[in-house]
Amino acid sequence: MRERLKLLAALLAVVTLFSGFFGGDKSKDEIQKARQEIKKMSHETLQMLYRYAPEARSQLKNAYGYATFSNVGINIFLVSTENGSGLAHDNKTGKDIYMKMFSGGVGVGLGVKDFRIVFIFDNKRVFDDFVNSGWEANAQADAAAKAEDKGDAASVAITVAPGVHLYKLTKNGLALQATIQGTKYWKDDELN
Repeated sequence: MRERLKLLAALLAVVTLFSGFFGGDKSKDEIQKARQEIKKMSHETLQMLYRYAPEARSQLKNAYGYATFSNVGINIFLVSTENGSGLAHDNKTGKDIYMKMFSGGVGVGLGVKDFRIVFIFDNKRVFDDFVNSGWEANAQADAAAKAEDKGDAASVAITVAPGVHLYKLTKNGLALQATIQGTKYWKDDELN
């Protein structure tokens, strides 16, 4: 029993280090560089989305706004985390809001996974709620990914809340399963 507690404590320490918990204040140059990296990631994520679900371009163009996130998931024995950053973009004002995300849980396995998420917001209320109040995703959604030229954006975008749609992408394309359960999203006070 004592060995299990030591192992769990060690794993928790590793997860805490990977989550960026001990990050200090950033200089102005570091903040600017972090913003540029997030904007680059957002652009790449949208290009990836358009490649795998071309119909999403018009859906995004007609939306009130969107948010893009790059996530790294780490699963070490019984502890799993997802940690990432992104931005929410208001299509009406053109303003970008920098954000963070984190998820922790228990799950058997070992490995690291990298994926991207795109949220599309139908209206100002759901966009503002996401950005200003933080948001905790407590839903799990499954979707059939687009295979070859069959299907369309509506068949692969998951509605995770009224007026909020989700695409989850991997390096291989649209994820067959879009799971965001237990994930918290909030403004990055340091970058905004």
